Amino acid sequence: MQTNEMTLEFDSKSENEGFARVAVAAFASQLDPTLEEIADIKTAVSEAVTNAIIHGYENKPGRVRMECKIHNGEFFVTVSDKGKGIEDIEQAMEPLFTTKPELERSGMGFVFMDVFMDALEVLSIPGEGCTVRMKKKIGAVSGKNG
Repeated sequence: MQTNEMTLEFDSKSENEGFARVAVAAFASQLDPTLEEIADIKTAVSEAVTNAIIHGYENKPGRVRMECKIHNGEFFVTVSDKGKGIEDIEQAMEPLFTTKPELERSGMGFVFMDVFMDALEVLSIPGEGCTVRMKKKIGAVSGKNG
């Protein structure tokens, strides 16, 4: 099977989170995913983009980069920023941990990404940014497609 790739870069504005969700869904649709698979991908991307905007850039101007790749029935997405980075990735990935409790954030972003996708990798260098890599097998033999 051929590989297909797409890259988007957009301003770190909260209104672009919806744009990222639609763009990723449109690109992933080539694999003929179920509605549940599309919803999973959109939710995971939404969380990653929101983290970049709110935590990475702290709502200051910046750029969020989203790269998508389809290869052998698998969907890969990478969301990266050049924001402040994450001091302690392990702590950041703990359920309910948030650095912004005043924003009523649930602290479940990484948990959702991990649950809705088949693989999650978070790379970060404090002061240089964060990269979130995710993978989802579409039509996996997990009974999701009936």
